[in-house]
Amino acid sequence: MRSSEPRGEPGLVESVRAFNRFYTRMIGVLQAGLVGTPYSLTEARLLFELAQRDRIEVAELRRLLDLDAGYLSRILARFGADGLVVRDQSPSDARRQVIALTEAGRAAFAVLDDHQVAAVEQLLEPLSREQQSRLVEAMGTIRETLGDTSRRAGFVLRAPEPGDLGWVVARHGALYAAEYGWDATFEALVARVVADYVDQHDPKREAAWIAEVDGEPAGCVFCVADDGTTAKLRLLLVDPSARGMGIGERLVEECLRFARRAGYSRITLWTNDVLDAARRIYERAGFHLDQQDPHHSFGHDLVGQNWSRDL
Repeated sequence: MRSSEPRGEPGLVESVRAFNRFYTRMIGVLQAGLVGTPYSLTEARLLFELAQRDRIEVAELRRLLDLDAGYLSRILARFGADGLVVRDQSPSDARRQVIALTEAGRAAFAVLDDHQVAAVEQLLEPLSREQQSRLVEAMGTIRETLGDTSRRAGFVLRAPEPGDLGWVVARHGALYAAEYGWDATFEALVARVVADYVDQHDPKREAAWIAEVDGEPAGCVFCVADDGTTAKLRLLLVDPSARGMGIGERLVEECLRFARRAGYSRITLWTNDVLDAARRIYERAGFHLDQQDPHHSFGHDLVGQNWSRDL
């Protein structure tokens, strides 16, 4: 028979339960929809994870969220019926399914995200700056004490070190093969871009950055010369393990700052329309689409896009 007294000091368990009841009420978890939207907390978290990626395997999504397979399947089926997601076979393994948000799905997430930001701002607004700092510090203490292994101190940007350029080539090749089914010709293209950067590098006019998380490479971008007044952004990549941390935006910002300091008046880039997450980063950074053309490359029919912005 279970003891009626909680283990540990008297009142500890009830204190934790009381806090849980208080906080779930504060953030509206018990409402029919989270922050006035039609989505539950689980559905909102699912939309968040999908919004951080162009696509993800369903099995990986289930592991990431630790959800029952049947429960996840029902949510995804409902999202599919509402036109929020699409499913397809994995390009690397036809036995696996990948899922991605549609434009309607991303619009739904944007509304949900805006509502959540507004709700947190409303929560913090009556607090003094000191109280806000104490609250965030206390939240961090809870996460650290309970062993939140997903919590990261952050990331750093640095110049490439020996071995990093090989990582850039290998990670591009492996990642684009896994996520889009691109063949080895793409990896060869990346290798040529990196080789040209090394052979023709002028440190006053060109630079590259590696994003490092927990001591390991997690992203990259290159700024190279196009002509006397125009720079080119190349090889932007963020590893899936580090997505959602703002690394892509930070890499692009650093590239733009360098290009301005180097005296360029304009910067361009080339990408493909299937790279949705990268396109959104470029749009937020002020790039605009100049031209797009269909082409067959890397084993697929694609639509190449040229983007640019003034500096």
